[in-house]
Amino acid sequence: MNSLIKNTEKIRVNGLNFYYGKRHILKDLTVHFEKNSITALAGPSGAGKSTFLITLNRLWENIPDARMTGRVEINLRDTWQDIYRRDLSVTDLRRRVTMVFQTPNPLPMSILRNVMFPLKLAGNNDRETVYSMAKKALEMAYLWYEVKDRLNDDARTLSGGQQQRLCIARTLVLEPEILLMDEPTSSLDRTATAIIEELLLELKNSFTIIVVSHYLDQVRRVADRVVTFSDGAIV
Repeated sequence: MNSLIKNTEKIRVNGLNFYYGKRHILKDLTVHFEKNSITALAGPSGAGKSTFLITLNRLWENIPDARMTGRVEINLRDTWQDIYRRDLSVTDLRRRVTMVFQTPNPLPMSILRNVMFPLKLAGNNDRETVYSMAKKALEMAYLWYEVKDRLNDDARTLSGGQQQRLCIARTLVLEPEILLMDEPTSSLDRTATAIIEELLLELKNSFTIIVVSHYLDQVRRVADRVVTFSDGAIV
């Protein structure tokens, strides 16, 4: 039974504590997350959900006076790795564990270039390969058929829901294994939210997804599991 559980795990967190200066934000968290599933992080504002997310890809490390103790292991390329190991490339980690934020943040460039940009940044300059990967990412994000005739338009002309799916495509183009999402529908209307929820249910077939949500109805619709936070602890 234990070996079966281990084979389905994607992330293991053990004894995690997080501090901003003297403030103890996350308190002795131990939790695991399954492959190809959607886990919702629920709980009141200020409970530590968003802070927890950024411990999973080391996005907090440049925050002044922030520090963390404990252990985070992620199964990357079928190998368990301590993500805080000194010789682990942070750049590679963040390609494998990507983040989608609450507010869509398209870059001030064309729709196509937005999705191609992470590949260019990583040094991939083969135009045919980059275009093919960008097209695939837009298809996976349910956006290609809405934008295929306007790829050179400014990405900021898209609707809010389209912009958020563009941001999702921009993470998918890196071929990650884990998607972290911090309230990805909080600024969207009901129709745009429904599309994102449908998209998440499709994406979990290929990715492990952890999403922060304040909407109980949404949690019921999309989550395979709920982890509830209260005052920095899991309850």
